[in-house]
Amino acid sequence: MFGLTDRNWFSLAVVLYGIGAVYSVLLWRRGFRRDDWVLYGLLAAGAGAHMTAMFLRGFSVDRCPINNLFEATMFISWTMVASLLVLGTWQRLRFLGAFASPLLFALGVFALFPMLDERGPKPAFVHGWESLHAALVLLAYGAFGLSALAALMYLSQEHHLKFNKPRAVLSLLPPIQRLEKVTTVLLWVGFSLLTAGLMVGAWWLQQQHGYFVSGDPKVVWSVAVWIAYLGLLVLHWRPLAGGKQFAYGVIATFAFVLLTFWGTNLPSAIHNP
Repeated sequence: MFGLTDRNWFSLAVVLYGIGAVYSVLLWRRGFRRDDWVLYGLLAAGAGAHMTAMFLRGFSVDRCPINNLFEATMFISWTMVASLLVLGTWQRLRFLGAFASPLLFALGVFALFPMLDERGPKPAFVHGWESLHAALVLLAYGAFGLSALAALMYLSQEHHLKFNKPRAVLSLLPPIQRLEKVTTVLLWVGFSLLTAGLMVGAWWLQQQHGYFVSGDPKVVWSVAVWIAYLGLLVLHWRPLAGGKQFAYGVIATFAFVLLTFWGTNLPSAIHNP
């Protein structure tokens, strides 16, 4: 399309996310309570280029583009920006874009390192339940990433309120109650998507291999992540953990997902045949 490769389109998306990250500084100085379409427009333009890169890469390998670290990072960051665009249709949630833009830019720069885009033999075409499983799980990670961003904003607001700086902070961030609610809702969305994705994956395992559960490292890791997020939701619902502890748990769990996602894929015979 227009002579550009998938990496060219993704690079364009990263540039737009970078401009959005710079513009976010203006929002931090000016406050998040104003309806702002500039950042939302930058994210939408970046998402368009991002999606074009995804389609071009997917068509080139005849499957969902999650075959190496570049493609997986590109897919996860796309789920985040797609979720942001949906959430941004509600004015009260549009502030998340100001915190997400720097993360999207950082993930994009990381993904563009040449050594991450190693291309092996062209994989066989994959469709149906396996593709649905992958899509649901990666969408869940996008929701978890946004939840972690909201939790980070919550901790920042809580810190300043604790040290009696409400005037300076309330002009910058949304109310702390809204941040906690957004964190919780996004966590429930991610958990629901992850649950559905794991159920589809278990059904697919049964169809292909004759069993629902496997000792495969990626399967064990996925179940562990599911249990961790279930524990967070139970602790918050009871409630057995305060807002601050809950926010730390959300951030720590997502950091664990980011740091171990690809490492657990390498020894997996199912996910990395």
